[in-house]
Amino acid sequence: MTSRMKRTCLVPIDYDLHGVVGIRLLDASSGDARVVARQLGLPSRPLSREPDIVIRFVDDLRLTSPLRYLGLEDAAYTEEAFVVIQGGSGARVKIPFEDVGGRCEIVCESGLSAVPLLIATINTTALGKGVVPLHASAFVYRGVGTLVTGWSKGGKTEALLAFASRGAEYLGDEWIYLSGDSERMYGIPQPIRVWDWHLDQFDGYRRRVGWRNRVRLGMIRNGLWMSRVMTGGLRSGSVLDRMQALARRQTYVDIAPDRLFGPYGSLEGAIDRVFFVGSTAAPDVLVRPVSADEVARRMVHSVHYEFAPLWSHYLRFKFAFPQATNERIESLEARLRAPLHRVLADKPAYAVDHPYPMSIAALYDAMSPLI
Repeated sequence: MTSRMKRTCLVPIDYDLHGVVGIRLLDASSGDARVVARQLGLPSRPLSREPDIVIRFVDDLRLTSPLRYLGLEDAAYTEEAFVVIQGGSGARVKIPFEDVGGRCEIVCESGLSAVPLLIATINTTALGKGVVPLHASAFVYRGVGTLVTGWSKGGKTEALLAFASRGAEYLGDEWIYLSGDSERMYGIPQPIRVWDWHLDQFDGYRRRVGWRNRVRLGMIRNGLWMSRVMTGGLRSGSVLDRMQALARRQTYVDIAPDRLFGPYGSLEGAIDRVFFVGSTAAPDVLVRPVSADEVARRMVHSVHYEFAPLWSHYLRFKFAFPQATNERIESLEARLRAPLHRVLADKPAYAVDHPYPMSIAALYDAMSPLI
């Protein structure tokens, strides 16, 4: 039996994001299914409705005309299709950008390391259903649902680590979905990126990342130490400096939240408190009340920024097919603004300014009295 015949015998695999967005995999090999499962973190569950997003896997993406490349072979188009090309594997993915945000079918060549733009496609679909995707972390601490948001690298994961280490219930990190009635928030258990300096402050978390990750981080740390010894700790402007910078950007692990925090529950909670976190040059953690309206006004642009990879490929799609359009993508910022203001209105909100990197214990000490 050929690999293609084996593939077409496989049953569909469904995922349901809190009853909002349904995803169905068709003809996925076991490796393809693991890739999507790792991206979403959700358990597979049969849908009782038609899926919003279908991801079909094939051995070879059959195209009726030669590819025309856009950029350095990371995107291309034919007379009838737009194709994203994954670096490394070279696997090709046909994405119908005119359908993103509604019912759409993505066709992927097998062997991808990740389905490109999958979360952005899910988020655009959720927004169309009145659910607001927010770049945030969330947890329940002492019965209080807590939403932590801000610009990328602003301290959301650090807050989650601090409170989860003291018994908070994990809801999500990276993307949180806010219900249109302003009452509930939902997470998806995507892998969490934990840096070596995080683990320095939590021995318990370091033990949970696994010995292979600990060995890898130890080797990078030793290499950085040796390079500093060789240069006397001085910047030389050399290739060695660039190698050190590259090595420092690798001092993290991506780990499933259940390995880090233990089994999680429903990934759902009330929106009782909102924290707006950001790093500053000041030496101490400072907390002040802030209006939820201000948080919403700022976070519209943060969420829009997180859609940048989708926008980048959409503009290439428009170059390839100038007559085509997708109003759901082109009006993202406007469609975010009103529901985000509505959902966060009247929520107790606080701005948290902190140095970076910070003492995560100090972050907890500053925030916990307000929960």
